[in-house]
Amino acid sequence: MTSHNDSAQDASDQDAPHQNASATDSSPAETYSAGASDAAPSLSAVAAARIAVGVLVDGGVQHVVVSPGSRSAPMAYALAEASAEGKVELLVRIDERSAGFTALGLALSTGSPAAVLTTSGTAVGNLLPAVMEANHAAVPLIVLSADRPDELRGTGANQTTIQPDIFGEQVRFAVDVPAGTDPERAIRTGLSAATGAFPDLAPGPVQLNLAFRDPLIPEAGAELPAAAERPRYRLASEPLVMNLPPASEHLPERRTVVLAGHDAGPVAEAFARAHGLPLLAEPSSNARFGPNAVGPYRLLLEHFGAGAAAPIERVVLFGRPTLSRPVAALLARADVQTALYQPVPVAWYEPGRRTELPLESLADLADFAGRGPATWLDTWLLAGSAAQHALDRILAEGAAATGPAVGSLVWEHARGQLLLGSSNGIRDVDLAGLPAPEPAATVYANRGLAGIDGTISTATGIALGGRQETTVLLGDITFLHDAGGLLLGTGEEEPHLRIVVLNDAGGAIFDLLEHGAVRAAGTYGDAVERLFGTPHTVDIAALAAAHGVGHCSVSTTAALAEALTQPIEGRSIIEVRTDRQGLRALHGRIKEAVAAAVGGVLAR
Repeated sequence: MTSHNDSAQDASDQDAPHQNASATDSSPAETYSAGASDAAPSLSAVAAARIAVGVLVDGGVQHVVVSPGSRSAPMAYALAEASAEGKVELLVRIDERSAGFTALGLALSTGSPAAVLTTSGTAVGNLLPAVMEANHAAVPLIVLSADRPDELRGTGANQTTIQPDIFGEQVRFAVDVPAGTDPERAIRTGLSAATGAFPDLAPGPVQLNLAFRDPLIPEAGAELPAAAERPRYRLASEPLVMNLPPASEHLPERRTVVLAGHDAGPVAEAFARAHGLPLLAEPSSNARFGPNAVGPYRLLLEHFGAGAAAPIERVVLFGRPTLSRPVAALLARADVQTALYQPVPVAWYEPGRRTELPLESLADLADFAGRGPATWLDTWLLAGSAAQHALDRILAEGAAATGPAVGSLVWEHARGQLLLGSSNGIRDVDLAGLPAPEPAATVYANRGLAGIDGTISTATGIALGGRQETTVLLGDITFLHDAGGLLLGTGEEEPHLRIVVLNDAGGAIFDLLEHGAVRAAGTYGDAVERLFGTPHTVDIAALAAAHGVGHCSVSTTAALAEALTQPIEGRSIIEVRTDRQGLRALHGRIKEAVAAAVGGVLAR
């Protein structure tokens, strides 16, 4: 058995018991001996699979997403038996890429490891995008890849390739379990690696490559156990609010801001409130609420630069910032000291590669941040209020729906769970979403690598795992990229999921980047529109109908607001038709209006 991650190898000398497993004094790199002892009897494929399923269930796996195949049949039969006994929930998806992202969503919403099972060959490769996202987002995704036995490898046997280590450095741990051997120790180690049980190793994906030898079906006389009702508990995933004691009066006064990036958590809001500091929170931080939160913060940063009357002196970072260039510029300023709250290992950067000072305790963070001067927070809140009013005024100038207006409305109406797709959707909410006094929804986003793939499937997994109403906001290109995620087989559970698609017939985000200026100049003709805008004429209503999903189309903010008030029952699509041609100009008007409003407030 081999490990394919340096961090896993570094943990090789540490005891690593999994929280729900029996203790093992072995490492990720050495718990399994490749090749059974001569004296050990060879297990049948289904017997080995039953052991594997038992260990997975014992290790906290509640959901397994199955993509059909023959080589994975022993696991499928063993899972069917466990499901009949009420021990695990099964979902079936014919597309492995969709299966991988569905499992990712299940792991996100439940906080437990979720597994995805595939047959051999290209089926395994289709999991790579979900595995990469899980790696960088520290999500415990268990890949169960079925494989041919050793005697068939390298012989040209059908659907056989080199599967061990196929994910390389993207997984915390990878193991090749030979056919006929007991997989228990290998799987327990994999579960420990996936859930972050090893020192200095963040949670993340693992690959358990399970080889099976014929016969691949249960023994004669075996039958499915009598069905038992599986208790279904909805995990308490309501948005959280924390409280911290007020900052000590002995702390020095400093012009510090609290920056809450993706997955920062409510501790960021509590810290800002306790220290009297402005809170600049991305939507997926789950900290964008409370009295210190500033809405359109990214348009204010230039007003608190090095040449300002009251420049930012320090930044305290919670989570991972991914959304805007002004924030990246702030963290890169030579005149600003920065610190990162990092109480546990994280997966999104390599140690020593960022400039922030990593701090493990809130006490050390408090010493670094200090407390806000008397007028510091009020200045930010006044500027933020002026910016919000200016932004809202621009958005109200016309009845037609625009990206920022859609983001604002979805943010206002979302309850339960909210998934924000990559590209413009999450940035529209970051710009226009008004922070509420208390959080109304738990917010998710695939910010590990910020890809647009698998978003519908991720949302489906989140909705099924959290067992509460869920909204996903995404663009038309993101929607089309995972249109296959709409496919549910007959009898598969349908989530309560509202899909809001901002359809501007192409990729609008590039108009807001440098490419928009190139297109406006006309120096490259239609190339920018074709290569970056990727225009299309897909009938989303027809796609919805083909998959049995409800659909309505709106084009004004008033109609969208009305549609968002309807209850979420089953799956539905709200298609918001808009025009991206004027988007760059709209953002220019917003920036000018905000600059004028904020300049007036700060000049008083």
